[in-house]
Amino acid sequence: MSRGLIFDSGVGGLSVTADIRARLPELMLDYAADDDFRPYGDKTPAQLEARLPGLLWSLRDMLGSDFIVLACNTASTTALPAIRAVLDVPVIGVVPAIKPAAKASQTQRIGVLGTPGTVAHQYVDGLIEDYAAGVDVRLQGSTALVAQAEAKLAGQAVDMEVIARELAAFKGLMPEVDQIVLACTHFPLLEPELSQIMGSAVTWVDSGDAIARRVQSVMREMGLGPSPQSARQTAFTTGADIGPTRQRIFRSYGFDRLVSLSP
Repeated sequence: MSRGLIFDSGVGGLSVTADIRARLPELMLDYAADDDFRPYGDKTPAQLEARLPGLLWSLRDMLGSDFIVLACNTASTTALPAIRAVLDVPVIGVVPAIKPAAKASQTQRIGVLGTPGTVAHQYVDGLIEDYAAGVDVRLQGSTALVAQAEAKLAGQAVDMEVIARELAAFKGLMPEVDQIVLACTHFPLLEPELSQIMGSAVTWVDSGDAIARRVQSVMREMGLGPSPQSARQTAFTTGADIGPTRQRIFRSYGFDRLVSLSP
């Protein structure tokens, strides 16, 4: 039975989950949210490299996962080599979709909206150098939008003043930004609110479907088939919140139960 694990600092990886389920509806998935250490965007690379390899090794050992989707841009750009070094299964990271955004831009001006840890990383600089030469790339880091996405899925109102403030760097430019890369998996959950501020001229570009295609490819390479439809799918959290609201969020993405890993 094939079994995958999706890992993120919180609910952001659910945006990737939706794309994977759309492409591979019979795949058994578990989910792990490192709520106790969120947000990753304000953590140093050293902090993430110290925490994530051991945590993911423990989850892999507990669940018997065939592969792991590291559904977090910040973790992927800072700690992916250290994580892969301790695991004996494929670990699929998230790459900010700068290449397709630059290719599609008509104005040759794009935005990259991620956490501070992602947009400041040299990995992103390398993507810009390799795939967006000659394109004006505006970078914006935000941890406030992570909190807004978490609040939205919890049924709370999104603060549109916060959304407008975090997008201000992309407003009023001529030529206009016409593609914005959502370089945090939390941010696609806010796409309606982001569009309300930026208008219909902006296309939002994320990596969700590309990750789903990569999962499909990895499964094919490993000879993994579909899982039994009766298989139970569980979400885990390092935090203590497993109340009804949190359970509802994960059930809506196909996870039957929510289990806290906190002592």
